[in-house]
Amino acid sequence: MNELILSVRNLKTYFYTYAGVVKALEDVNLDVYKGESVGLVGETGCGKSVTALSILRLIDFPGKIVEGEILFKGEDLLKKGDEEMQEIRGRHIAIIFQDPMTYINPVYTIGEQLSDVILRHQDLQGSDAKKVALRRAVDLLKLVKMPDPERVVTQCPHELSGGMRQRVLVAMALSCNPELLIADEGTTFLDVTVQAQIFSLLNEITGQTGASTIIITHDLGIVAENCEKVAIMYAGNIVEYADRVALFDNPLHPYTKGLLKAIPKIHRSVERLDSIPGSVPDLINPPSGCRFHPRCQYAEEICKREKPERIEVELGHFVLCHLFDNVRGD
Repeated sequence: MNELILSVRNLKTYFYTYAGVVKALEDVNLDVYKGESVGLVGETGCGKSVTALSILRLIDFPGKIVEGEILFKGEDLLKKGDEEMQEIRGRHIAIIFQDPMTYINPVYTIGEQLSDVILRHQDLQGSDAKKVALRRAVDLLKLVKMPDPERVVTQCPHELSGGMRQRVLVAMALSCNPELLIADEGTTFLDVTVQAQIFSLLNEITGQTGASTIIITHDLGIVAENCEKVAIMYAGNIVEYADRVALFDNPLHPYTKGLLKAIPKIHRSVERLDSIPGSVPDLINPPSGCRFHPRCQYAEEICKREKPERIEVELGHFVLCHLFDNVRGD
């Protein structure tokens, strides 16, 4: 079996707001192996981005990681100091954020910002280190198919389109050949054709370097094309985790089944797509028992009363559900 790169165990992240404590993550468990691509899927507000930020220890006040372990190559990141984490971020674990205008500094050129990352994490010495870093910045922009990269390195973010800024974030994340790459809706601002090119590029680079990836998305099509494992997230819990083929062929959680049924089928014409009733619950006062039970067609009294345990139903196929046998048999 491949080396286990990341192991998240019983992770809890809360936000202490004036309205109350938002239990954003509750006992999250996730494994990522070397060279593996894991898709993290769920509705808006279910905790996908909070999971990514927790892994990188980027949770700001009023948020706090209150419990659990985040083991990267066997070492618990929650026990690392701030300086140690600064060395890990970018060099060993990198992230492609969703909103480029939030994460690119508006007052520096693209070349300055890419060069800064390269100089910070790579061993460049001598008086020409900045020139070498700038040349590498141009090469990175070429790698992500940026039009006219020599000109782009001289420009500021406001001079670029949304798609071009997103490519800059991708280039920045790839600049130090990280061992784990997290793409948090990292191709949101790109059209479908370019999106496919970027994922093809990421797959090619991670295939060459042996890097692992976590792809956070709403799009199950992206997961089907690019991920080997899938983690389905709902209201702060990972409710199902399995090999891609096993999950698509044999979903065991009602939420997973609902998501798959909502995908339009090209071979079938329907007037109205299937949908999951209701919405993601308020995580200040989440439902008792299983957090999905108010929206679940299979729910019984035990679902309202008791929180389900994480069960390995088949080898590598985990589910958080009391009634997974009913779902499988339906």
